[in-house]
Parts: sequence; structure tokens; C-alpha cells
Amino acid sequence: MSKYQHLIDSFMKELELKNSHEPEFIQAVEEVVEAVIPFIESNPKYKKAKILERIVEPERVIQFRVPWISDSGEPQVNRGFRVEFNSAIGPYKGGLRFHPSVNLSILKFLGFEQIFKNSLTTLPMGGGKGGSDFNPKGKSDNEVMKFCQSFMTELSRHIGPNTDVPAGDIGVGGREIGYMFGQYKRLRNEFTGVLTGKGINWGGSLIRPEATGYGVVYFAEKMLNTKEDNLKNKIVSISGSGNVAQYACEKCIQLGAKVVTMSDSKGYIHDSDGIDTEKLSWIMNLKNIERGRISEYIKKYPKASFHESKSPWDVKVDLALPCATQNELKKEDAKLLVKNKCIAVVEGANMPCSPEAISLFIENKTLFSPGKASNAGGVATSGLEMSQNSLRFNWTREEVDEKLHNIMLDIHQQCVKFGKQEDGYIDYVKGANIAGFVKVADAMIDQGIV
Repeated sequence: MSKYQHLIDSFMKELELKNSHEPEFIQAVEEVVEAVIPFIESNPKYKKAKILERIVEPERVIQFRVPWISDSGEPQVNRGFRVEFNSAIGPYKGGLRFHPSVNLSILKFLGFEQIFKNSLTTLPMGGGKGGSDFNPKGKSDNEVMKFCQSFMTELSRHIGPNTDVPAGDIGVGGREIGYMFGQYKRLRNEFTGVLTGKGINWGGSLIRPEATGYGVVYFAEKMLNTKEDNLKNKIVSISGSGNVAQYACEKCIQLGAKVVTMSDSKGYIHDSDGIDTEKLSWIMNLKNIERGRISEYIKKYPKASFHESKSPWDVKVDLALPCATQNELKKEDAKLLVKNKCIAVVEGANMPCSPEAISLFIENKTLFSPGKASNAGGVATSGLEMSQNSLRFNWTREEVDEKLHNIMLDIHQQCVKFGKQEDGYIDYVKGANIAGFVKVADAMIDQGIV
């Protein structure tokens, strides 16, 4: 047990009393606190300024009603949220999630993570998150538009290009961003970079759709490089089949790895021959256009198998990329990956590994990267989109990809700086949390008690 455990326990006890109904938020804070409290004890200026006590409290939490009319003419109502967590290093920045599971605890966890993720990118962006318990699945384009317009009617009074710049997340893609941007423009009578993830012909950035998935793989390659290894001929397991999973798969293929699994909420497919470019293109059409289920893959490619209601972590692989949702990879899954001598686990989703799974990876010296480091490519490219909007200018695909690659390299170097242990093992959890904390904490000290 760490000599700082009593300080960690005391801090967490007080936090839990104030936020007892928010388990996801508590989990996110605990991961950061375990890494940061020992660092704070060695750097008393942060303790004196009570940075930790201040940073866990959002600067602002907004909750509102979202009324809209369905195609059948029936009034509907959902909850809308925006958590503006920390603006010490720049405007609030973070996605909007539309999913039935959305509640304040999940958005506070995501917003808190976003503070450190955005700090790691080296770009001037604060942390925020928002969304609604609205479910776009099964809704017509007209219903989604009506909901987005109602949602933005309220949200518009709280955001702006120099205040708070939302983006997409689960359930919020190009369609939803377009409808919300149109309503914001209508209400405010200005064309400005208030949202990222926009269409390329009206202010969006090249590489933005690919950025999170590409960034995860760039980061994974850097992790393997620390062992004088690379992705060529590595067997890779990916969970999820949405945006992040698709483009992580694409970049793995480009770098010579073999991806053998993808999944959705119904189960996973295992293709021992590997998901090549042609197969990935079929999956993208299935998920993005037809809105189908991953189980349909085995009808098209009968050599593959489908495993209903299961996660892909029992497959023997060199590299695991959880790219689906929070807490999807449990302790038992981690045991299987360790037993199968998986070299590295790299989070593509937000907090997809449970605390018990993470502890197991670190105990067994399996390379493990938390999402705040390895999936920061998406928000990094959102930051690049903000820059291009401010300049009224667009960089080429190659230029954006190069900037993304360099940002992921910078993030990796920061993690190594604060996370390298005496035996040479890199604790990316510790490294990412301390590196992200230092930049924000120093800015908070400079700006006084606000």
C-alpha cells in the first residue's frame, strides 16, 4: 500500500459524500487522485493553492429541458446537459453525447477526463462535456433535426467560439452537428467555429472523422517502439465498430498489423484471416449507411465466427484496442489478455477498462494507456479545426495528419517523462495524469482563486 493511501482515502471519502450518486465520476477522479496526490505532496505549491479540491468541482453545470415533436405529432421531452468543467488553459472543449444512458455522473466523468486529455494535446483548450438522454437510433432525419434544433435553442446561450466549443461523441455525428450548427447560426446570426466536426465544405477539417482512431494507433506504435518493436505483423483485437474502431482498424491495416475482431452491443466477430481493406469497407457501409449489426459480417464472410453477447478479449492477440464504451473490459477480461501475453492495451474509448483491469495490467507490466492519452487525437484535431476556423483557412489532409501524428508523439513523450519507473516500465496512467495536471494547475495558480 502506498504511503499516501490515507491521503487518497480521505480525499475520496469527502468527494463521495458530495457526489454519492455519481459512480462514474467518482471512478474517474479516483484514477487521477491516485497518481496526482503523491506528486502534490512533493510539490507543496499545489497543496497550498488547494488545486485538487478546486479542479474536481465543475466551474458550471447546466441542465435544461428539451421539448420536441415526433413525426406522429406527439410531444416529446428529453434532458439536456452541459458541464463546463475547467477553462484555465482555454475555452471549454468536449463532445456532446446523445444516448439513453446519459446522466450527470457520466457527463461529469467525461468532462473531468477532458480537462487532462485537452491539456495533454498542448493546445489551448479547457475541459467540458454535454449531451442528452435522447436516442437518435430509430428516429427519422426529421425527428433528429427537430430535437437538435430544440437542444441548440437552449445550449446556444451558453456556448461560443471563445467560450465553449462542443463537438460530437456517441450518437452525435455529422448529421447532428449540421442540424445544431444551422440552428446556432440562425439564432445568433453569425457563421463562426462554435462546433467542431463540421462538414468539410462549411468549416470542417480534413482527417477529423479519422482522427481518434488514427491517433490511438499512432500512440500504440510509440508504445511498442519503447520495446524496440512496431505494429508490423501484430495481431490486433478491436472492440466496437463505430467511428473510432473503424479508423483504428484502417490505420492498423496501413501499418501492417492484422485486425481479427470488431464488435457491437450484440457481440463480436472473429476473423482469423484478418479484416482487410475490402472487408473494412463492407463494415463501414454496414454500420454507417445501412445501420446494421456486426453479426451480419458472417453472412458475407462465412469463414469468420460471431460470438453473441460476448467481448473479444478471449482471443489471443498481441495488441488490444478497446474502442466501444466505458467499463467494457473487466478484470476477468484482463486476466485472459495477460495470460495470452498481450503486449499492450491501448484505450480508444473513454475509460473502457475497469479500475481492477487497469491494476492487473500494471501489476503484470503489460503496457497500458488510458484514453486521456491515447484517444486524444479526436479532440486534438478538433483543436486544429478551431484554428483553421479562426484563420478562415484549410490545411491539406497530409498537413492535418502530420500535425496529428506530432501531437500524439508529444503526448507520448509527456507520459514517458512523468511515468517512467526505475525498472524502465512506463506507467502511462501516472504519466498522463501528472502531465495533464501540471499544465492546468500552473494556469490555475497564475489566475488566482477564481
